Amino acid sequence: MFIATLIAVEGLAGGDISAARDALADAGLAPGVGRWVERCYASDVPFAGDPVAARAALEGLIDKVDVIVQPEEGRAKRLLVADMDSTMITIECIDELADYAGIKAQIAEVTERAMRGELDFEGALDARVALLKGLDAGAIDRCYAERVKIMPGAKPLIRTMRAHGARSVLVSGGFTVFADRVAAEIGFDRAISNTLEITAGALAGTVRRPIVGAAAKKETLLAEIATLGIAADATLAVGDGANDIPMIETAGLGVAYHAKPKTAAAAAARIAHGDLSALLYAQGYARAEWAEA
Repeated sequence: MFIATLIAVEGLAGGDISAARDALADAGLAPGVGRWVERCYASDVPFAGDPVAARAALEGLIDKVDVIVQPEEGRAKRLLVADMDSTMITIECIDELADYAGIKAQIAEVTERAMRGELDFEGALDARVALLKGLDAGAIDRCYAERVKIMPGAKPLIRTMRAHGARSVLVSGGFTVFADRVAAEIGFDRAISNTLEITAGALAGTVRRPIVGAAAKKETLLAEIATLGIAADATLAVGDGANDIPMIETAGLGVAYHAKPKTAAAAAARIAHGDLSALLYAQGYARAEWAEA
């Protein structure tokens, strides 16, 4: 049996659930009775049949409602692997560092193209970091204090999963000077990211090898699966950029979060309206079960 979880930003009415059941029935998917995960905000609609057809029938059906379709069994995951920039935090750190160097617009354009999958990630990272050569390393701490904001829902997501025995890993194409602190603040078990090289108190304009990119993200997911001795079905991966696609495609539930078009197209689930707490509803956790942020 599969479930379609309807997750609303502004509220979910009984009529919305009926509309979802009708859409599933029209697609020949034999819907069951809807049941609340969180009254007025998240509801499960069970059904039998093709999950791809169900997703096609439901996505975009109700305004400001995200839909996650998955098998009902094993919905609560034992491992989460997440991207950082524009996923667990609201910014792209390299763009904000560039602002302190007075070249944000130049670097942000390259970042956007790389995240859309239009540029080679490693080459684009090298090119952007080279432009930061000579920036006072003190800008890193300033940037963290002034610009880094944790994404809404991130702390409840990670802390609730941890409280229920799951492991969480932050794996980022960004930088350790940000990722290690973000991971600690949110509550991740581990963080993997790139190292900015610093010489004489200034950015050297280089990144230590090997670079953490798309392949490393997928490899991290697979290594964690092997270490934990779990099936891929027991995992969740979430990210927004093209370099997140391999891990999103490998996870049991791969989620594109407010993602670039190429990433959204590749993912089996999309969060386009809500925040990261939607991933708790998707796992069946009502708000009363969430760990305090």
